[in-house]
Amino acid sequence: MNNIHYKNTIFVWVIFFLSVVVSAQEEKTTEENLFQQFQDIETPDERLTFFFNATDPYRETSTYDWLDLVNLYLNAAIKDEESSEIERYKLIQARIYYDLGDYDKSLAISKELYAEKEDLDIYLKSKLLDIMDDNYGQLTMYTEQIEIRKEQRELGINENVAFYDIYANLGMYRKAMEHYIDNVKKTIEENDFYAQAEYYNNLGNYLRLDESAPTALSHYKKAKGYIDVFLNLITRKKSDEEIEQANLLKGIIEGNIGKCHVELKQYKEAIPHLESAINTLKKYKNKELSSEITENSLAISECYLHLEDYEKATDFLSDNLETKTTKNLLRKNRLFALYYDRTEDYKNASLYLKKNIRVRDSILDNQSELRKQQLATVMGQDLAVSQTMLAEQKLALEKSRVDMMAKERNINLVLISLLFTLVGFAGLVYAYLKSIKNQRLIAEQKYIIENALVEKDSLLKEIHHRVKNNLQMVSSLLSLQTKNTRSKAAIEALEEGKSRVKAMALIHQKLYQNEDLSVIEMQSYIESLINSVQSVYKKGGHNINITVDAEGVELDIDRAIPFGLMLNELVSNSFKYAFPDNDENGKIYIHIRKIGEKEGYFEYSDNGIGLPDDTDERANSSMGIRLMNRLANQLQTTLNIDKTAEDGVRYWFNFC
Repeated sequence: MNNIHYKNTIFVWVIFFLSVVVSAQEEKTTEENLFQQFQDIETPDERLTFFFNATDPYRETSTYDWLDLVNLYLNAAIKDEESSEIERYKLIQARIYYDLGDYDKSLAISKELYAEKEDLDIYLKSKLLDIMDDNYGQLTMYTEQIEIRKEQRELGINENVAFYDIYANLGMYRKAMEHYIDNVKKTIEENDFYAQAEYYNNLGNYLRLDESAPTALSHYKKAKGYIDVFLNLITRKKSDEEIEQANLLKGIIEGNIGKCHVELKQYKEAIPHLESAINTLKKYKNKELSSEITENSLAISECYLHLEDYEKATDFLSDNLETKTTKNLLRKNRLFALYYDRTEDYKNASLYLKKNIRVRDSILDNQSELRKQQLATVMGQDLAVSQTMLAEQKLALEKSRVDMMAKERNINLVLISLLFTLVGFAGLVYAYLKSIKNQRLIAEQKYIIENALVEKDSLLKEIHHRVKNNLQMVSSLLSLQTKNTRSKAAIEALEEGKSRVKAMALIHQKLYQNEDLSVIEMQSYIESLINSVQSVYKKGGHNINITVDAEGVELDIDRAIPFGLMLNELVSNSFKYAFPDNDENGKIYIHIRKIGEKEGYFEYSDNGIGLPDDTDERANSSMGIRLMNRLANQLQTTLNIDKTAEDGVRYWFNFC
């Protein structure tokens, strides 16, 4: 039984091995056939499309073999004077030179094609502009690169053209970040956690390069949070490729967090992040991320050097460490110099410092040479432009001699037009100055009027204040007279007069206390009036429930005074006569409302004993009733009395 199981296992492994070998062979055959397939294609158009769509055409066939083959086709096209074929093979040739790293040669060929771009279709233009964009970027000709991208957008080849990578290459990291936010943030969906992680990681890169490590660290932590959510989200199915890409991004973010801690000199905190990043990136063996592994290795080596753990520092720092970029090479040499300096091997320390000096000098020489090339190009362009302008000037001179007589005839018309223009301009200036003068006069008059209004308001308030004081004096005189009078009827008459005087004084008091001197707010006035009447009738009226419903009603002084006197009479009568036995359950209801802008409604009622039976007969002899009727006439209305009610009394009228 065990033998059978063993044989089955061997059989399965053999089948698996054979399938892998066959698959690899098929893949290899496909890769080897790319170069042959290109040759088997008949038309230049198809060859162009095939080449630009091929994935890594140089994996099995060298770049130089491709270049020799394309040159062969190009020479044949030149011999046959096939312009369309020449354009296509030159475009492929420019791409191959770029892939070889000969950016100057690639750019020169691209510029030849660009000079005749009007003859190219949109597909060829897009490929040409892409190659020029790449070349300008490699040659650090960023101004020209920006112009190429603008042209791509104008032609509709790429509507989402952005320049943040160019600004970053120029060291303008803040500007790069602003452009990145403007172009990318709006394209990211809220639930796309992978894109969110990429976005915050890139923001952190710009900030870290701008030497804002603390802020960068917070963005990296956000990015790590988003990528963790993406990896742990079980509701969304993810392919193996997506999981691999997410883990690679997580490794990059971990490395960036570690590099931030290094910049902040937090070496112990940096080491776990950098180790995790290196392990993750090495696990997936992505060649494109070899520079990330190098940067993280240099960073962790720097940590161990500062922590004086030189053995671990040298584990990550060695001559075998790939340094494809000048920045990493300089950092590597600097760390070697630091290591040898710490271990007192000053000879080797000096050696690596000298290497850095040579690298920097080489960079300066290259930059100087590039500036010379750019200057020569500009001067050549200026020379061509100058020659063109000289030819145009000669033609213009010949033309000016012919047109001279015609221009002389038009001079008079121009002078006349100029004269009229000057006159019109002078008129406009005059009108403008006059308008300024008028505006000043208006401003002065407005100032005078405003001051006059303020003074008028002050005077009116003073008048109302004095009238109120005078009425208070009259009230005081009536009080003195009451004390010197023994007749009960006379005392009552004096008290009534005093109450009426107070009602009028209260009107003037409310007016000078108001911001608006033209109207009185009736709710607060009626409440103050009732308090005043209650103070006269101290023995009664304090247990009566009084409801005033006049909120928001405002009346001018001509209507407020009759209302005040009428209410004084009504409330006084209720206090004196309506509740002779007990006022604990007594109620008084006062209601005023505005029906329209000018019309209004007034109602007064109590639940007392009501009017006597001989009210009509006493109406002519009662001063209070006669006074209320006259006040109603002053308000241009008629006082209505409800005599049908079993209990209490009710008065009402409409007013204008």
